[in-house]
Amino acid sequence: MNGNEFFGALPASTRAHLPRHLREFKVSRRSWLVQLYYAHPLLHYEVWNLGERRGELEIGLHFESRDRAENERLLAGFQSRLFEIKAELGDSIEAEQWDKGWTKVYEVIPRENFTADYLERVASRLAQWIVVAQPIFDHLARPRRR
Repeated sequence: MNGNEFFGALPASTRAHLPRHLREFKVSRRSWLVQLYYAHPLLHYEVWNLGERRGELEIGLHFESRDRAENERLLAGFQSRLFEIKAELGDSIEAEQWDKGWTKVYEVIPRENFTADYLERVASRLAQWIVVAQPIFDHLARPRRR
Protein backbone atom coordinates (compact mmCIF):
# COMPACT_ATOMS: atom_id res chain seq x y z
CA MET A 1 0.00 0.00 0.00
CA ASN A 2 1.23 3.52 -0.69
CA GLY A 3 1.22 6.46 1.75
CA ASN A 4 -2.09 7.83 0.54
CA GLU A 5 -3.78 4.45 1.05
CA PHE A 6 -2.11 3.99 4.44
CA PHE A 7 -3.19 7.38 5.79
CA GLY A 8 -6.64 6.95 4.22
CA ALA A 9 -7.16 3.65 6.09
CA LEU A 10 -5.67 4.78 9.42
CA PRO A 11 -8.77 6.55 10.85
CA ALA A 12 -11.07 3.54 10.46
CA SER A 13 -8.41 1.20 11.81
CA THR A 14 -7.88 3.49 14.80
CA ARG A 15 -11.63 3.66 15.54
CA ALA A 16 -11.71 -0.12 15.78
CA HIS A 17 -9.16 0.04 18.63
CA LEU A 18 -10.94 2.77 20.62
CA PRO A 19 -13.65 2.54 23.26
CA ARG A 20 -17.03 3.59 21.88
CA HIS A 21 -17.04 7.03 23.55
CA LEU A 22 -13.82 8.04 21.70
CA ARG A 23 -14.72 6.85 18.19
CA GLU A 24 -16.46 10.01 16.98
CA PHE A 25 -13.43 12.03 15.90
CA LYS A 26 -13.16 14.08 12.72
CA VAL A 27 -10.38 13.60 10.16
CA SER A 28 -8.11 15.78 8.07
CA ARG A 29 -5.71 13.99 5.77
CA ARG A 30 -2.98 14.41 3.22
CA SER A 31 -0.87 11.79 1.45
CA TRP A 32 1.87 12.06 4.10
CA LEU A 33 -0.17 12.55 7.31
CA VAL A 34 -3.49 12.19 9.03
CA GLN A 35 -4.95 14.40 11.76
CA LEU A 36 -7.73 13.29 14.10
CA TYR A 37 -9.59 15.75 16.31
CA TYR A 38 -12.72 16.02 18.41
CA ALA A 39 -13.60 19.70 18.69
CA HIS A 40 -10.79 21.87 17.37
CA PRO A 41 -9.03 20.97 14.10
CA LEU A 42 -5.92 22.91 15.13
CA LEU A 43 -5.64 20.80 18.31
CA HIS A 44 -5.29 17.31 16.94
CA TYR A 45 -3.67 13.90 17.05
CA GLU A 46 -1.33 13.45 14.15
CA VAL A 47 0.52 10.63 12.45
CA TRP A 48 3.12 12.10 10.14
CA ASN A 49 5.43 10.32 7.72
CA LEU A 50 8.80 11.99 8.27
CA GLY A 51 10.00 10.42 5.04
CA GLU A 52 11.69 7.33 3.73
CA ARG A 53 15.12 8.93 4.07
CA ARG A 54 14.63 9.57 7.77
CA GLY A 55 12.82 6.27 8.15
CA GLU A 56 10.53 7.56 10.90
CA LEU A 57 6.88 8.17 11.64
CA GLU A 58 5.73 10.65 14.28
CA ILE A 59 2.67 9.98 16.43
CA GLY A 60 1.47 12.72 18.72
CA LEU A 61 -0.90 15.37 19.93
CA HIS A 62 -0.24 18.74 18.29
CA PHE A 63 -1.33 22.12 19.61
CA GLU A 64 -1.36 24.35 16.53
CA SER A 65 -3.78 27.04 17.65
CA ARG A 66 -3.19 30.54 16.37
CA ASP A 67 -3.09 31.52 20.05
CA ARG A 68 0.50 30.90 21.18
CA ALA A 69 -0.51 31.25 24.85
CA GLU A 70 -3.11 28.49 24.48
CA ASN A 71 -0.54 26.19 22.89
CA GLU A 72 1.93 26.89 25.69
CA ARG A 73 -0.73 26.38 28.37
CA LEU A 74 -1.69 23.00 26.92
CA LEU A 75 1.97 22.00 26.64
CA ALA A 76 2.60 23.00 30.26
CA GLY A 77 -0.40 20.96 31.34
CA PHE A 78 0.88 17.90 29.55
CA GLN A 79 4.44 18.45 30.80
CA SER A 80 3.11 18.48 34.36
CA ARG A 81 1.63 15.01 33.69
CA LEU A 82 4.51 13.66 31.61
CA PHE A 83 5.61 11.19 34.28
CA GLU A 84 2.11 9.69 34.28
CA ILE A 85 1.90 9.71 30.47
CA LYS A 86 5.27 7.96 30.14
CA ALA A 87 4.14 5.37 32.67
CA GLU A 88 1.26 4.54 30.31
CA LEU A 89 2.85 5.05 26.87
CA GLY A 90 6.57 4.55 27.49
CA ASP A 91 9.72 6.59 27.84
CA SER A 92 9.85 7.57 24.15
CA ILE A 93 7.27 10.35 24.71
CA GLU A 94 8.54 13.93 24.37
CA ALA A 95 6.82 17.28 24.96
CA GLU A 96 8.20 20.48 23.46
CA GLN A 97 7.68 23.79 21.78
CA TRP A 98 7.81 23.51 18.06
CA ASP A 99 7.43 25.77 15.04
CA LYS A 100 5.27 28.91 14.60
CA GLY A 101 4.36 29.05 18.29
CA TRP A 102 3.01 25.51 18.10
CA THR A 103 3.70 22.84 20.70
CA LYS A 104 3.39 19.08 20.74
CA VAL A 105 3.54 15.89 22.77
CA TYR A 106 4.84 13.10 20.55
CA GLU A 107 7.01 10.09 19.87
CA VAL A 108 8.95 8.98 16.84
CA ILE A 109 8.79 5.35 15.76
CA PRO A 110 10.58 3.48 12.97
CA ARG A 111 8.82 3.81 9.63
CA GLU A 112 8.23 0.45 8.03
CA ASN A 113 6.73 -0.51 4.70
CA PHE A 114 3.07 0.46 4.58
CA THR A 115 1.53 -2.99 5.01
CA ALA A 116 -1.74 -4.08 6.60
CA ASP A 117 0.20 -5.34 9.64
CA TYR A 118 2.02 -2.02 10.09
CA LEU A 119 -1.29 -0.16 9.66
CA GLU A 120 -2.83 -2.15 12.52
CA ARG A 121 0.18 -1.60 14.79
CA VAL A 122 0.18 2.17 14.14
CA ALA A 123 -3.62 2.35 14.57
CA SER A 124 -3.36 0.47 17.86
CA ARG A 125 -0.62 2.79 19.08
CA LEU A 126 -2.57 5.90 18.06
CA ALA A 127 -5.60 4.55 19.91
CA GLN A 128 -3.42 4.08 23.02
CA TRP A 129 -2.37 7.72 22.69
CA ILE A 130 -5.97 8.89 22.46
CA VAL A 131 -7.11 6.80 25.44
CA VAL A 132 -4.31 8.24 27.61
CA ALA A 133 -4.19 11.83 26.33
CA GLN A 134 -7.83 12.73 25.65
CA PRO A 135 -8.95 12.82 29.31
CA ILE A 136 -5.99 15.08 30.10
CA PHE A 137 -6.75 17.27 27.10
CA ASP A 138 -10.45 17.49 28.04
CA HIS A 139 -9.51 18.56 31.57
CA LEU A 140 -7.05 21.22 30.33
CA ALA A 141 -9.38 22.52 27.63
CA ARG A 142 -12.28 23.19 30.04
CA PRO A 143 -13.02 26.86 30.53
CA ARG A 144 -11.31 28.05 33.68
CA ARG A 145 -13.37 29.79 36.37
CA ARG A 146 -12.18 33.10 37.70
